[in-house]
Amino acid sequence: MYVDTHCHLNEIDLEAEIGRIRAAGLKRMLTVGYDLESSRRAVELAEQYEDVYAAVGLQPTELEGCEERDLVEIERLASSKKCVCIGEIGMDYHYPETDKEKQKKFFLLQAELAHALKLPVSIHSRDDAADMFETVRRNRQKFEYGAVMHCYSHSAELAKEFVKLGMYLAFGGTVTYKNAKKTVESAQIVPIDRILTETDTPYLTPVPHRGERNSPAYIPLVAAKLAAVRGEEEQALTAQIYENARTLFQW
Repeated sequence: MYVDTHCHLNEIDLEAEIGRIRAAGLKRMLTVGYDLESSRRAVELAEQYEDVYAAVGLQPTELEGCEERDLVEIERLASSKKCVCIGEIGMDYHYPETDKEKQKKFFLLQAELAHALKLPVSIHSRDDAADMFETVRRNRQKFEYGAVMHCYSHSAELAKEFVKLGMYLAFGGTVTYKNAKKTVESAQIVPIDRILTETDTPYLTPVPHRGERNSPAYIPLVAAKLAAVRGEEEQALTAQIYENARTLFQW
């Protein structure tokens, strides 16, 4: 049984691909919003497909023009029975013009919303390792209902610290890339009850399909690579990952 805990099915023709995805062994998919429109679409898809669930939220690089009142709509969308997570939310310092204060403000406001709704969060974190860790550590109570570091890309040393805070770490196609040394090292040391698989469809396609559009149908490639670098039996690992996702998202 395979699970994709972070994909943007709102950006593909799911009706055309659902057969191939299910044939690959996918049992659960979490389609993730990054702004109001994609969050609405995530809920629509989750309510249409039995094996699809939704996460709703405002992603840090999509905050231009966003106001606090937009969180009223996020809360409304989160009331759907198929919405199991607030996300993706977080911080991203990759671009020089980043408004770090606004990102942190909306990250924590959405974390507070998730806590009020008793939902876990899916965290986007890029080029902000130290600040992200300190922000989560200082606000640990806001993540009481669980959190996953989506597409984990920081160091193995920091991975251990995030796990100590009770967080899950998700790995996708990047774990198959030759230059992804930190990602592989992190995947090797994460406890088996804290690891998740994702694709970030349609992005970050795994080898040997890199350069093509990604799909949840490629989760078996991610799982096989994780099992190989961890020295574990793939079926046992994927069964545990499925249980990890069930525990976090309560689906």
